[in-house]
Amino acid sequence: MRTSLLLSLLLLAARSVHAQAGEGGKQHHRLQVSSHQCGLSTQFNVLADGGGIWLYRDSGSPREVFFHNGELSVDHKVRQVGAGDAQRLREMEKEARVLMPQVADVAHAVVDVSYDALGGVVEVMTGSWLNARKIERLRKRANGYVDGTLGKGRWDQDAFDGNFEKYVEDEAEEFKGSIARHILWRMVAGRSDAMDERADKMGDELDAKLEAQREAIEAKADALCAQVEKLRQLQDALQFRYEGQPLQMLTPVQNGRRDGDVDGADDDAGPKPENGDKPRDDANKVQTIQRK
Repeated sequence: MRTSLLLSLLLLAARSVHAQAGEGGKQHHRLQVSSHQCGLSTQFNVLADGGGIWLYRDSGSPREVFFHNGELSVDHKVRQVGAGDAQRLREMEKEARVLMPQVADVAHAVVDVSYDALGGVVEVMTGSWLNARKIERLRKRANGYVDGTLGKGRWDQDAFDGNFEKYVEDEAEEFKGSIARHILWRMVAGRSDAMDERADKMGDELDAKLEAQREAIEAKADALCAQVEKLRQLQDALQFRYEGQPLQMLTPVQNGRRDGDVDGADDDAGPKPENGDKPRDDANKVQTIQRK
């Protein structure tokens, strides 16, 4: 009976954004709203606006990096850079400003494919327009959250690195009980065959729709990765040294971990940053998505 399988697929639907590209030996890109997407990551929160590019974090050294119009500040101190580095910083600022809206666009696409998958399975199993309306409200709220963060040039580690996907998965969990009740009722009423027929028809249509969306997201993600790599090359070319070491704003991801990650590093963090390290507008500080 396909309905029992589709009940399990409800949770997989929320994970559809993790689909892998192609088969065989082709290199795969995991579709996600994460700074790990391109094999590079950042340990910083990022704010890109008209005043420059600001990277900040609660622990690690340096705590804050800011650059604008070729000038560089690290941990609230203006640093002297040569003409070559000044030009590289200008290019990095330009690239980052172009990149952030494109990241927001990919995030919106991931939201849509996530809720299309979730909504499709729920529709197959329940046929309830009330559930469909609820899913659209959830989709609208998630898209609004993207607009209020990435859409305003702000990337926050707590909001996106792994937590965004978990949020959608948690939403899927909430529908399990409703779907189980619909299946039980239809079995008792002798209507399970009709539901199986609808599942067969709509399942194929949903698969085709999600596959097309996945391929479109992959194309956008590949384009973003090329831009992120350009940023990394500009960073690596900087002659500036902080405490004798290159300034690392983007770092490679190896085996799911960022270079420089240390177990328990947050537990051993130094003092919290002073007020100057906080976002300039505390009202705009990123918060986790609130469920209603």
